[in-house]
This record gives sequence, structure tokens and C-alpha cells, in this order.
Amino acid sequence: MALNAPLAWRFAWREWRGGLSGFRVFIACIALGVFAIAGVGALSASLNEGLSRQARVLLGGDVTFALFQREASADELAFLQSQGEMSRIATLRGMARTAHDDFTLIDIKAVDNRYPLLGTLTLDPPLPLDDILASHNGVFGAAADPVLLARLNLKVGDTVNVGEATFQIRSSLTTEPDKLLGGISIGPRFLISHQGLEATALLQPGALVRWTYRIKLAAANDAAAEQLIAQAREKFPQAGWEVRSPANASPQLERNVSRFTQFLTLVGLAALLIGGIGVVNAVESHLARRRDVIATFKALGASTTMVFAIYLLQVLMLALVGALIGAALGTLLPYAILAVFGHLLPLPIEPGIYPGTLALALLYGIFAALAFALGPLMRVRDVPAAVLFRAEVAGEGSRRNLRYLLAPAAAVALLAIAAVALAYDRRIAAIFVGVSLAVFVLLRIVARLIMAGAKRLPRPGNALLRLALANIHRPGALTPSVVLSLGLGLAALVTVTQIDANLRQQFTAALPERAPSFYFLDIPSAQSARFSEFLGGIAPHAKVEVVPMLRGRITAVKGVPAEQLKPASDSEWVLQSDRGISYADAVPPGSKVVAGQWWSADYQGAPLVSLEQKTADGLGIAIGDEITVNVLGRNLTAGVANLRSVDWQNLGINFVLVFSPNTLRGAPHTDLATLTADLATPADDANVIKEVAHAFPTVTSVRVRDALKSIGDIVTNLALAIRGASLVTLLSALLVLGGALAAGHRHRVYDAVILKTLGATRRQLIGAYTLEYLLIGATTAFFGVAAGSLAASVIVTRWMNLSFAWYGGNAATVAASALALTIALGLAGTLIALRQKAATVLRRL
Repeated sequence: MALNAPLAWRFAWREWRGGLSGFRVFIACIALGVFAIAGVGALSASLNEGLSRQARVLLGGDVTFALFQREASADELAFLQSQGEMSRIATLRGMARTAHDDFTLIDIKAVDNRYPLLGTLTLDPPLPLDDILASHNGVFGAAADPVLLARLNLKVGDTVNVGEATFQIRSSLTTEPDKLLGGISIGPRFLISHQGLEATALLQPGALVRWTYRIKLAAANDAAAEQLIAQAREKFPQAGWEVRSPANASPQLERNVSRFTQFLTLVGLAALLIGGIGVVNAVESHLARRRDVIATFKALGASTTMVFAIYLLQVLMLALVGALIGAALGTLLPYAILAVFGHLLPLPIEPGIYPGTLALALLYGIFAALAFALGPLMRVRDVPAAVLFRAEVAGEGSRRNLRYLLAPAAAVALLAIAAVALAYDRRIAAIFVGVSLAVFVLLRIVARLIMAGAKRLPRPGNALLRLALANIHRPGALTPSVVLSLGLGLAALVTVTQIDANLRQQFTAALPERAPSFYFLDIPSAQSARFSEFLGGIAPHAKVEVVPMLRGRITAVKGVPAEQLKPASDSEWVLQSDRGISYADAVPPGSKVVAGQWWSADYQGAPLVSLEQKTADGLGIAIGDEITVNVLGRNLTAGVANLRSVDWQNLGINFVLVFSPNTLRGAPHTDLATLTADLATPADDANVIKEVAHAFPTVTSVRVRDALKSIGDIVTNLALAIRGASLVTLLSALLVLGGALAAGHRHRVYDAVILKTLGATRRQLIGAYTLEYLLIGATTAFFGVAAGSLAASVIVTRWMNLSFAWYGGNAATVAASALALTIALGLAGTLIALRQKAATVLRRL
């Protein structure tokens, strides 16, 4: 019989109008997953739109040219000045010293009278910048970050010394239009003039200064910017400058936004996958409640296709309702974030309606609902009316059919293909999909093993335990649903908590105990020996390590320009900007040669370089290949002599690129030093900084504890974001768990009534059900803890390149909480079942 689509729609609509009882969890699961995907997509689109609109302001011009450790030559400077209005900026780190001998690390930014070319600099008091930075009676002016004022107990009008110059703080620096693209800042900003910077004597040959030249074009458009970039590269092929335009103002920031978006999208997909179990439970429960209606349809001549179509249409309508709710809430997310946290966020957000993002979220939601609903829907097709008219407690007796597996599998495959195809990093998305499917299969196996184990155990003498074991493996048992929902949610929570604990340990506890106490930057190479001797005097039992340091930018690998390379995602960073480089006679401490040979101490042949192994793998570099690095405006091509594994976690001095000494020994540079000492108190730290600042005023001291705190703050915020995002997954798991227990309510009612009729007391039944939930929950918790710990270990060691430690206390707390919640939700439904009147239920059997 051909399908009568209008008639199927009419019956579906009539039943749907009867109410959504039993489908609240269904709708909530779909809405929650779609909300996560739509909200993340809308937030990402809002950020990208904001970055696009504010790109010129954030960049500080239409095109920027950056150089490290050297200023532009006269020819380069003349070329840049001829292209439009130009502003020159220098950034570096230094030490600020008060009259009371208090010190702190600062981020120095020297600007000219054209700064800022674009955007608004906000100062308090709002004086003209030229007046603030001008020199009066040999004292230069400065605008300082309020954090600096608070840290050194200063106020506007006070003076500080930086290097060999004195500065009066004449204003508080409230906002910088270009601050966002400045990268991670360890110290507070200190804004001065170029004349003031020269007076500090910090501009030593090879000092770690970043010079940025910003051009504001008469014709502000992408074509003019690209034309200028092409001319600059053609005219000065070995300049080695890092060029940015509004089209690529901050590739790293854009990549981070895209990656975080993918992570959160995967969280949304995880919520949908977990919610899929709720969909299965809801559909099966609904079909069980509609047994009489389905039987009537079939008895009156409705074909199995008609019955299938009626309930498929209902499921699709419910999925659409849930998806629309989630999409609407997701669209509002950027507006809510901007309203509540807008004044705290450094990122420009431009909320709006993004149809593509909404359509994708809706597609995910409907596909997920369809994938999980098809199984129970198709099993209804082949159930004869005679079976449906039997007692409600009877099994349906539907026969197995390959179609019950193929159709849902096809829908799941389409969902997986969409998730991978639309991802920023398809490899990670494919891994996520594969792991998700593997976890689903494993949890199904765990559920079957629990049921088989309960069935094969010897009959215990205790009646409560015997009843609990029977409930675990009987037909229609809650075991599969509870194991799936609780296992997925618990595994996700354990993964997040273990990663969080490891990150906190890495950045707040473990590293400082075995890391250097201080880094010292910009040590004039001619004074290195005296500086080392000085450190030995103020910290006699300390370990001092001094190495030469330059900055270089990889411009080509095996003759291929860096712009044309396609590195692995975990090696992209090495091509994005200048990198610290060095030269050495021997293998640096903390490194181990894993391929090739180290050069001899008196090597004088062609330039050679040692490369960190993971970076080499990501760039496709092998022993003997050539790599070109621009150093101080000169392209140096060196052959790869060996590959090293590097222990970055000890925070010792090490570099991705280490050259043979004959390559760079004559280049102007400064040295980098570390001091590893047992400094028991903050006063000891302060004394080292004070002594170094007095003896070597141009050397910058970086206390590792402060640097780690800055990184730790970022990690903490990231961990908070991850935990907040994972709440969506956990909430889905709770909804599914509650839905699974609710779906088994009908069976609980019949069980309770029959057992009470046979003489069981309320206390005995509560005890039996508590034991059932305890046994299922404990076994599932064991799997969830194991799976979550394994996932966290892989993420921390393989993706974050950190050591992993298992925190049993955290895992036990999570498992105990999940177990208590399972028992509480289960008993809540059981108590309702125990209140049912026996006569009312028995009449329906």
C-alpha cells in the first residue's frame, strides 16, 4: 500500500496536539546540544566580525612591519615613510625602580608623536600625549598601567627609574587601542617616548627590542595593503620583517578562536550524542504508552509504513521544536555575554544573527534526533497487532531485522561526516568522532557484562540482594540506559577534572620547585663573565647558566618559502613570528640528540643547525635538509645536523633552533642567564632583583614565579572555560539519566504493586532498589573513572606535551557524587511508584 502522506501528517498532528507528556527530556536534550553548537557558533562569528571590523584599529594601521633586535635601515625607513603616514613603536621589557628601592618588571612601549594612528588612547588625567611624555628638566614623562601604580604604591606625579633614566608618571594608562595584539604581557605597561627610551641605555646592540612600523595608507583597502607588502618584499627580500595587514592582523588569535570554537562545538556534539540516549528512551517510552493506539491503527488496516510515518513525523516535529529552542537561546548568547561581561572582555564582540551558524546547529540537532529515534521507530514496523493487544507487561516480541541497524547507522554516519567535514581541525574532529563511537560501544559492552554477570552469579540467600540482581538483568532493565548516560557523563567529568588538576599542578606547584628562580635578559655579551661572577657573589650556592641569545625568523624550509609551507597544526607557531635562537659548542642541558650527530667544538665548516624533534616532524624536516632563518636582516641557510628531544618542563634555557658557533658568533647579541637557587622567602627574591638592578641597570630580571603566575592565570581561566563548557555535557547526562529512570517508571510501578501484593514491605523494596542502583552505579563509575583518566592522560601527554599524574581523590569525589546522584534520582522515582494503589494497577494487567 502506498503511503498517504497527508493522512499520516494529520494523525501525527492530532496526537502531537494532545500534549508533550514524556517528551520533555527529549526536547531538553536536543535543545541543550543545539544551544551549545548555536551559541558557540554565534559567539565565534561575533568575535570574527568584531575582529574584522576593528582590525585596522587593533593593528594600529593599514600595514605593519615588525623587526626584532634591529631598527629599519635608512633605505627601509625612507621606503616606508614614502608610502603613507608612519608611526614607529618599540617594545621591550625592563625594570622600574622607585626611590624606596622597590622593583618590578615592566613592559616598555616607546611611541612617537603620531601614536596612535588609529583608535583612541585613554589617559587619566586626559592630557595631550606629547605633554605627558615630554622631558622637563632632564626628567621624561610616562603613562603607566594602574597595576604598576598599585604594585609599587605610586601615584600620578611620582618618579621611577628605568635603566639609567628617570621618569615622572604623569598619567594613568586606561586603554590602548592596539593592546589586544601585543601578546601575553608579564609586566604592566609603561608608555614613554623614543627619546626617553634612548636615555635608559637599554638599546644595547642585540637587545631584545621589537621595532614596529605602522603605515596608514591614503587608500585604506586590502588591494592597496597587499600591493605595499609585495613591493616591500620585492625591494628588501632579506629584511626579515614580519608583515601584518587587516586581512591577517593576528593569525594566532584567529586560530585560537577557531580552535576554541571547534572544542566547544565538539562539546555541543557530545551533548547531542549523550542526549541521543534520552531520545531513545523518550521514543521507546512514548511508543509503549501508545500501544493501544498503534494496535488500533493496525487493526483498522493501517500499514506498517503508515504507522512508522506517523511517529516519525512526531519525532521530527519534536526535534524541530527542541532545535529551534536551542538555536534561539544560542543566538542570544553573545548578547548576554556582552551585556554581563562586556566591560571585562578585551575582545571586540559584534553580536548579530548568523543564518549559516543557525542552520548548521539545526541540522546537527535534527540529524541527532533522527539517528537515535530510527531504531525504536523501525522496531514498531514489524510488530503485529496481536502482540500489541497483549498485556502491558508482556514483551513486544519484535523480530530482529538488518534495517533496524542500517538506517540508524546511516544517520549517525551522516552526522559524523558533517562534524568532521565542517571542523577547523579535521584530524581532531575525526578522533573525537571515533572515540565517541568507541565509548558508546564500550558502554554497551559494559552494560551487557553487568547484566550477564548479575544473571550468572549464584542466587544469594538475602532476598533484597536477590531482587536487586534480578532487576539488573531482567527484560526491560534500566541497566543499559543508566550505564550509557552515567558512564558518558562521568567519563567527561573525570577527564575535565584530571586535566584541570594536572594543569594547576604543572603551573602552580611542580615547576617552581625544579625550575630556575630567575631569568636575566639583555646582558651585554662583553659583561657576561662579570655578571656570572656577580651572581655567584650574591647567591654563592646557586647554579648560574649563561647562553647567547638572538632572535630569528624562519623564512624557508628546503627552499620553500615559509608562507607556502603546510606544517602540522602543533608546529604552526614556529613560523608565525621571530623565535629565540642560540649557538652552542655542546648539547644544551635538558636536550638529548635523538637523530644525527652533534658538531665538534672546533667546527668551522658550513653553517649547521640543531632542531627540536617535534618541530622538525611538524615541518617535515629530516637530517641533511636546509632551513633558512633571517637574523638581523640577513638570511642564513644552515643544514640540519641533528634533532633533539627537549625537556621544556624544567624551564631551563633551551631553544628550538641551536646553531653551530661559527654561524652566529660574530653577530651582535646579548646573553640570557638563569639563576637556580634555594631562595626561601620573597625577601630573598627581592634582594636578588635589587642587587642586580643596582649593579647592572640595563639588565632585566624576570622572576619565574611571577611569569608562572601570569601563565597560571591564563590556564586557570582556560580551565574555567572548559569546565563551564563541560557543564553542558554533564547537564545532558543528568537529563538522560533522569529520563532513563523515568522511562522505567511503568515497570517499577508494576513490580512494586505485585511485590507488595505478595507481601513485600516498603522498606524492603526501597532497600532492593537502592542496592540495584548502587551496583549499577558503582560498576559504571569504575568504567567512567578509568575511561576519563585515560582520556585525560592522552590529552595532557600527547597534545599538551606535559607529564601526567593521576589524582585519585578528585576521581573518587566525582565518582561518589555521581553514584549518590544516581541513587537519589532512582529512589525519587521509586517512591512515586510505591505510592500507587494496587487495585488500580492490577485492573490493567
